[in-house]
Amino acid sequence: MMQEMIEKVLESRWLWLVARLCLVGVFLASGLAKLIDFDGGMAEMTAAGLSPAGLFNGLVVVTLLSGAVLILLDRVVWLAAGMLGGFLLLTILIVHHFWSKTGADAQISMFFAMEHIAVIGGLMIAAIASHLRRLVVNVSD
Repeated sequence: MMQEMIEKVLESRWLWLVARLCLVGVFLASGLAKLIDFDGGMAEMTAAGLSPAGLFNGLVVVTLLSGAVLILLDRVVWLAAGMLGGFLLLTILIVHHFWSKTGADAQISMFFAMEHIAVIGGLMIAAIASHLRRLVVNVSD
């Protein structure tokens, strides 16, 4: 009886939606923040050594928001996960390169890099789950 209830919850559409919302919340917030405060986003790009800052900020906004929306809509999740995962990997290489820092800066950057890697894993899991859910319910993009 308990096992059946657990399976019903795990197979529910609402839990799948909540899981996707939890996964993409940070991307939506960051993308919207960079869009609403475009100058602040450009300052971040400049601080990271990216030029032209406006172009990079625009690309980041499009990547974050489109990737998050695709995952929320459960459409081409593999592509959205790849986009967002690639963004996180580039962020590690460009901003959180702990191997080239020392002291507290190195430690903080390493923690950010580890968090990014964990989220990349979550994105990969979401892509796998989306694919398997489509196989089970025979739904296509």
